[in-house]
Amino acid sequence: MTALRAPFTTLALRQAVFCVAGVVSAAAVLAVPALVPALAALVLWATGALSRPAAPVVAPVFLVLFPLTVALLVVLAAPIGRATGAVHRSLAKRLLDVRVDAPPPRSSRRIGALVADGPGWRAVGYALLKVPLAIPAGYGAFCYVFGLVNLTYPVWWPLFRNHPAGTRLGPVWALTPFGTIGTRTFGGTFLIAAAGLAMLLVAPWLMRAGTTPDLAAMRRLLGPGRLAERVRELQVSRARAIDDAAAMMRRLERDLHDGAQIRLATLAMNLGMATEKLGADGPPPDLAQARELVALAHRGAKDALADLRDLVRGIHPPVLDNGLGDALATLATSSAIPVAVHVELPDRPAPAIETIAYFCAAELLANAAKHSRATRIRLTVGRSGRHVLLSVEDDGIGGANPDGPGLSGLARRIAVVDGRMRVHSPAGGPTRVEIDLPPHV
Repeated sequence: MTALRAPFTTLALRQAVFCVAGVVSAAAVLAVPALVPALAALVLWATGALSRPAAPVVAPVFLVLFPLTVALLVVLAAPIGRATGAVHRSLAKRLLDVRVDAPPPRSSRRIGALVADGPGWRAVGYALLKVPLAIPAGYGAFCYVFGLVNLTYPVWWPLFRNHPAGTRLGPVWALTPFGTIGTRTFGGTFLIAAAGLAMLLVAPWLMRAGTTPDLAAMRRLLGPGRLAERVRELQVSRARAIDDAAAMMRRLERDLHDGAQIRLATLAMNLGMATEKLGADGPPPDLAQARELVALAHRGAKDALADLRDLVRGIHPPVLDNGLGDALATLATSSAIPVAVHVELPDRPAPAIETIAYFCAAELLANAAKHSRATRIRLTVGRSGRHVLLSVEDDGIGGANPDGPGLSGLARRIAVVDGRMRVHSPAGGPTRVEIDLPPHV
């Protein structure tokens, strides 16, 4: 049923528009080589070389104007490539929901910068590569468009071919990938419609085969270079690290102000009042009230210690000193859902990576307890090549949104150390979240 519905979805229509735009772009690229001889003929006509007799200044003027024209095309190639690359990126985003980041802008508008513009020349290379890539894309778009057209033959035939009996009509032709099909009868239109249906059924797969390498080339040639992309990622990671550090400082200040600081202030007040009750001068001391104030101060001191202990645990859990395995096992015991923990690490990662993995596991377990309706959770930590792979899987209802505030915030935090997160959570479950962390920061 999916194969039957595929040609009639909006995605198929958007793919067809993208493929047709690619064919038009390839045709424009093929027309460019004709510009040089056309410009040469234009220069010859402008200098009077085509007149009889030819002007005596034809040769000098032509030798000057024609190289200047070719040089102008070379200088404008990179800017034109950038402009067409922006159009292709926009089409990919609007039609296929594929986002390709733009390369960094030119550092200068001088002629030397125009000629040496690497992203512009990569865009020119993409335009040239568009010519062979347009063949499968155009083939798929042809099957889609003319498949729809061929399906309509039985519908419009009675409206336009209703001639009197005995009238000899010329054949009506239909285009197919294997040539043309002609028919003179209404029954023959059903053969054309069957061919159109077959064309429609294969069109989405053909268009996908054409767009997949096109998008791969677009990411490679129209996006930022590897060095520029790496610099951009580092800039984003640096900004996120600064924001996370500022948020942590605000949280620490708030927790200290609202928790331990108030309790310590109350402790000092109770001890002060107890001192007054036990004053050295004046009336006999009120031992009962003093004992009660000291007891209150003792409870306040224990509560302040508990707050400080929780605060320290939020910065760096002491249990991590024994290794990530023991820390995760301790974390699992406090989960509202039974958690099976399996840790297999041949050597310990860096302390910062262990801390990040611990807090990622804590947040994922908390999310599962709040939203998943799961009955059991499996927490696994192992090696994936040189990287540390943390996996949390539950048997809940699924539907976890990677773009939600919880998971997206987690993805931003692990991106600071070049971590990656993958979320697989179809409706109905199960949910599996994998976090890939480097062994060292």
